[in-house]
Order: sequence, then structure tokens, then C-alpha cells
Amino acid sequence: MKIDAAPDIPVANVKAHLTQLQNIATANGGNRAHGRPGYLASVTYVKNLLDAAGYTTRQQSFTYNGATGYNLIADWPGGDTADTLMVGAHLDSVTAGPGINDNGSGSAANLEVALAVARSGFQPDRHLRFGWWGAEELGLRGSTAYVNSLTTAQKREITGYLNFDMVGSPNPGYFLYDGDNSDGTGSGPGPAGSAQIEQTLADYFTSIGVPTRGTDFDGRSDYGPFIANGIPAGGIFTGAEGRKTAAQVQLWGGTATTFDPCYHASCDTTANINDTALDRNSDAIAYAVWTLADGGTTPPPTGTTVYSDDFETATGWTAGTADTATSGRFERGDPAATSSGVATQLGNAAGGTYDLVTGATAGSSAGANDVDGGTTTIVSPAITLPTGTLTLGFSWYLSHLNNSSSADYFRIRVISGSTTTTVFTQAGAASDRAAAWATGSANLSSFAGQTIRLSVEAADLSTASLVEAAVDNIKITKA
Repeated sequence: MKIDAAPDIPVANVKAHLTQLQNIATANGGNRAHGRPGYLASVTYVKNLLDAAGYTTRQQSFTYNGATGYNLIADWPGGDTADTLMVGAHLDSVTAGPGINDNGSGSAANLEVALAVARSGFQPDRHLRFGWWGAEELGLRGSTAYVNSLTTAQKREITGYLNFDMVGSPNPGYFLYDGDNSDGTGSGPGPAGSAQIEQTLADYFTSIGVPTRGTDFDGRSDYGPFIANGIPAGGIFTGAEGRKTAAQVQLWGGTATTFDPCYHASCDTTANINDTALDRNSDAIAYAVWTLADGGTTPPPTGTTVYSDDFETATGWTAGTADTATSGRFERGDPAATSSGVATQLGNAAGGTYDLVTGATAGSSAGANDVDGGTTTIVSPAITLPTGTLTLGFSWYLSHLNNSSSADYFRIRVISGSTTTTVFTQAGAASDRAAAWATGSANLSSFAGQTIRLSVEAADLSTASLVEAAVDNIKITKA
């Protein structure tokens, strides 16, 4: 699959968010600290922009020191939710000042990257989730509350976490969390996958000729509860109260003084930002998001095959009993190619001749035999799963024109008894999405020992939209 190029993140946009955070602090006693009105106003500012951009947001509350704190969680519709890339930053300041570098800088950079995702219509293979944490300054309280609220299965679905805390220090260094422990100091490497995150960020800085150095996973920021639960992590840090050495001055410029002389002080204002560092790091965040999210990191299923179907012969999949679509319902077929400016149905299966497709026949026009005005499902025969670590793998596509919306979808669900669980979903969007075979996966270990059915589903729930979908090469493996 072609990986989209990351956009340039305009530093002026990031600085505009910092100005808004400064104004919020100024209007609320000079800070944006936990339990203070400036913090909730900061959450509201970020949330309103993300809601308008099409994110699904929720405000998670927690209590610390007798005060209510808030995390803001924002999900970009689409992608494999069993392979979620999460991007986070703490939004609170200390009570002493407005916290524009610590950590308005990381919060604003992540916000602008999230908005760039929406502007570009980026539809990565992995699911994208952003988080803004409360009460970090009081001991990672918000991010810890979030991770602790997740089930074991939900934690497993977060396959990478990127943390950005202080990315605009006025006398900056360019430090990357040492995912592979190549520095050989401190607490050791991050969970498996952390080295890849570090290398991805390093690749960006190499491309712009800026050297980087490692910084230890010392537990000082919100990656802490993630790595404690085995979730790979990484990120950028430009320095806090430590002093830049003479060697680091040779490496990065600046002066042999503190990286941030206004760390945790009232002077941490919009004047306390190095624009070059903020610009470089915002672009690095975007590069990491685009690179790591598109193509996924979950390896193809390996191990013992529990169940597989390439649809070259009929194996007992049945149409859903509650379908509301009037045409383009899922069927096993030899698909005909259709297009309407972009390919909407592929004329070839991912392998062999047959796949499960929404209306195999092309019809007389681009919109003929597409999913029309409702939902369509096709359900597998019963599958008895063994105990152990189980992975579902499959090939799939969802295509639509720009009259689609996030109401449309392709998804796979697991039916176990009277319970139905979504394990993969891709939402539509108001942009052209050409049909292109991709691979997906989902962890089915929580269903080990059960007899299940797989339900493959597509929906056209937007007004007058054109939706096609297909799936092929379904396989469940035991590690």
C-alpha cells in the first residue's frame, strides 16, 4: 500500500494555539493547573476544534487532591481499532504560570497534527487516537487514570504510544526517548516496538540534518503508565531544568545554560518558545504519525491455522437476517470492476477468483449494485476456537465517493452467544476513497475456547452516497 506523505505543519498555526492557551491562563488567574478554571477552559478549546474537524471526542473525568480533573480523548474515524496508534501530551500547567512550553508546546503541536489529519482526509490502516492529559504535573494522574480505566483487551489494542512533552524549549536540545536502550543508562529499553518508534523519529531528523540524542525512560512524563503496561512508546523532549553541556552547544547551538530557564515558573509564556524547535518538532510528530499509522505494525498472522477461507468454494457463509440495503448486499462472487472517477469495485479478488463483495455484478452505471441506503452483512459458519493467543487476519477494502460520511462503514464483528463485538472498523469520509486491497488483523484471544461466528458488514447510511466493500483471505491463527 502506498504511504501518504506527511504534510508540513505550519508553525504559525501551532503558535496560534499557544496564544489561545496563554489568553486562557491570563483570564484565569495566570495558570491552567489541575482543578483550576484555566485547565477546563483549555480542554474546551481543544475539544471544540476537534469536534468541528470530525473527531469523536470524550471528556474523561477523574479526581485527585479533592479536585476534578479531565482527560480529552479524540478518535479519528477509521482504521484497525485492534492496532491503535495513540498520540498524547499533558495539557495542564503548574500553578506558578501558564505552562506554554510545559506543556502547551506538545499539546498545541499534537492538536495541529490532529487537525492536519482531518484536513488531508488521511485514512491510515491503523486507528488513530489522540489524548490530552490532566494533572501530569501532580504525578501523571490523568494518563494513569486513563490507562487504568482500560480492560486488558483495550490495552492490547494500543500498539504504540507517542508522547510529546516540552518540544519548544528556548535553548533546545533534540532528545528522543531511548526505545532500544542504545545509551545503556537508566531504566533500560521500552517495550518491544519502542525501538521502531525511536528510529522513525530519528529518520526524520536525519532527513533535515539535525542530530539527536537519547533520553531515558525515567518516568517523568505520560508515557509512564503506557510502558508499565507493555505498550511501546517514544517521543521528543527539548529539555527542562537541566543545563546544556558544551558538547551539546557544539551539537545544537545555543548556550551552556538551562534548556528552559522558565521551567515551572511564571515566565513560561509565549515568549518562552524557540520557534525553530517548535517547527521542527511539529513536523517530526506529523512524520511519525503518517509513517507509523499508514501500513500498520501488526505482523501478518503466523503459527497454527485454526480457520481459513479464501472463498474459492462455497463454505456456508449466509446473508444477515436484518439487512436493510436494497442492493449491493454482500455475496460470494467473481467481482466485476467498476469506477466513477476512482475505482469503486475491484475486478480481482485479493487471491484467486472469488471474494465476499457487495454486489459482484458491475451493473449499467457506477452506482449500480453498490450498497444502497442501508446495511448488509454476511455471517460465517460456526468456528470453534482453541485456547491460546489467537489472531484474525484478512484482506479488505472500503471505497466511496466524496458524498460519503463517517456514518458509512466497513466492519468485522465477532458473534459469541448473544454478544456481538466489533473487532475491526473503517468509517467513510467526505472524500474519494479508491478501492485498494489492504491487510487487516484483530486479536481474538479474548474469545479463546468459545464457538463464534464472524460477521462482515458494510453500510451506506449517508444521503445518496456510493459505497462498495469486499473481504478475502480470512484466516485465524494460534501463536
